[in-house]
Amino acid sequence: MYRIEDKLMNILVIQSDAKLASLEKDYLEINGYQATICEDGKTALQEAVRGAYNLILLDVELPDMDGVALCHKLRKMFDIPIVIITPEDREEEKIRGLGMGADDYIDKTASPNVMIAVIKANLAQYNRLLKCRENTDSILQLGDITINTDTHRCYVKGAEITLTHKEYELLLFLLQNEDVVFSKETLYEQIWGFEAIGDTATVAVHINRLREKIEQEYMQPHYIQTVWGVGYRLSSKSR
Repeated sequence: MYRIEDKLMNILVIQSDAKLASLEKDYLEINGYQATICEDGKTALQEAVRGAYNLILLDVELPDMDGVALCHKLRKMFDIPIVIITPEDREEEKIRGLGMGADDYIDKTASPNVMIAVIKANLAQYNRLLKCRENTDSILQLGDITINTDTHRCYVKGAEITLTHKEYELLLFLLQNEDVVFSKETLYEQIWGFEAIGDTATVAVHINRLREKIEQEYMQPHYIQTVWGVGYRLSSKSR
């Protein structure tokens, strides 16, 4: 069985396609996970509240509601990894999903092995984040930004802001490496935890979401600075 800290991982699969849901469940269980299937958004919301899940696998094409809107609702309730399944040619759905709180995405045409790899990587990275909270100073500060690693909360000018766990992890990593410039590829490997699968455009989406939440002027960011042709850095110094 696949375990983190000797705990069996429980996955909530929100999938309206019965054949695909059965395939996903089979592969998850073969790889040592527990899997619960919900075929519509309403049932999934009820089950998410009732159960104790470690990750949510969400197909955005649902019969009763917008899957991206469901992702947003789930993110408000839980900080566990959310991986969305999107049609291969629907880039706007991927961007919307990431913007609404998803941590990662899988193309619907991807193989089951890719699905398992993405799930393993997100669970492992989430566990590293939990350990990081235990092993770092509880209060980190840069300018008007404060992170409390004990409570997993972030404040700007004393007001709490809501971050997804990937946004939190990205901000924490940048803050712990103040003034260091990282490429999108390096940030992707550090935060998402694997190199061969995925799209570094995910990093840009999360950077933009962070800027919306921590910057006074989103279009003229002070903290998260772009170093053109290289990548990003977090700094309280003027450029």
